[in-house]
Amino acid sequence: MIRLLTIIGARPQIIKAAAISRAIQTRFSGQVEEFILHTGQHYDDNMSEVFFRELGIPSPDYNLHVGSGSHGVQTARIIEGVEKVLLERHYDGVIVYGDTNSTLAAAVAASKIHVPVFHVEAGLRSFNMSMPEEINRIVCDQLSSVLFTPTETGLRNLEAEGFYGIKSRIHFADGRGQKVVLSGDVMYDNSMYFSAMADDRSDIIERLGLKPRGFVLATIHRPANTDNAANLQSIFRALSDIAEREQIDVILPLHPRTRKKMAEFRLHMDELGNRIKIIEPASFFEIIRLEKNARVVMTDSGGVQKEAFFYSTPCVILRPETEWVEIVDAGAGIIADADYDHILAAYGHLANKPVHFPSLFGDAHAGEKILQAILDYLR
Repeated sequence: MIRLLTIIGARPQIIKAAAISRAIQTRFSGQVEEFILHTGQHYDDNMSEVFFRELGIPSPDYNLHVGSGSHGVQTARIIEGVEKVLLERHYDGVIVYGDTNSTLAAAVAASKIHVPVFHVEAGLRSFNMSMPEEINRIVCDQLSSVLFTPTETGLRNLEAEGFYGIKSRIHFADGRGQKVVLSGDVMYDNSMYFSAMADDRSDIIERLGLKPRGFVLATIHRPANTDNAANLQSIFRALSDIAEREQIDVILPLHPRTRKKMAEFRLHMDELGNRIKIIEPASFFEIIRLEKNARVVMTDSGGVQKEAFFYSTPCVILRPETEWVEIVDAGAGIIADADYDHILAAYGHLANKPVHFPSLFGDAHAGEKILQAILDYLR
């Protein structure tokens, strides 16, 4: 029996972990035993615990309760907590997801004491080192035993960085080398699996009085936007003007960080106009229904960009770059950053022209491929 420790800390990681947990409970039952460590990086119930309930993920075996803090403080606390858990009990490997401080810290803690690290969503690059996420994903890839990349673009990024060649000859303390696997995307697994369930488990479209393809969904949470008054004001002005000019509601599930910064910058909700509908952070099934039914999604979230694509909804990307360049290349997403004019132009283009959504993210069996590759690696 292989014993794996899954590390989660932010709500996108909880969603991604659902695909792996589901595969363990079905196809790999009796072969893999999973334990879950929640770092507590997201600690609000709407941002974390509700996802365990909705996705049917087992409750965490460990919770570090690190809470908020500077990057250094938060990362250090997670390293300390993960190391303690790994020293108390034998694990054959650690699974980390994405690019958060939890991802980086767990990879550092595990690799230092020679526990193999399996990185899901490896190889993604924004090529913007001002983003903490870019630093996290690059360092984690360097420390990982097996790098699971979801797309051909991720594979090419790793090839360009030498993961085939010199780095492929790197060997860890257990004598095994580094390996790259094109796995497909676990988020696509989940999107296909939970799509039908969302219609039965959430009435948010009906509750908010929305019509399919008759509203815009917006999400804003990245520090580059929330912590910059000019960027935040520009985005809100664009959303407000789109709502008024197009006579369309904009649904904005408000991230706690965004709400806090709005108060700090004295951005008053009543100044946004009555078509900007601010709601509490949406649950997993609520966000699926909103993504599936929106005319356009406007977001700075990498995960929401992808989910919009999965559900054939075009996306305005409120960042200067994206890791998911396939979406832009396909014409299903436009990078607008926080620029008022670019946001309006991108919305006008996507809302009024045909958009195509080619198959780019695997076959909805990434979780199974990842687990099989881990078993093959460890055996």
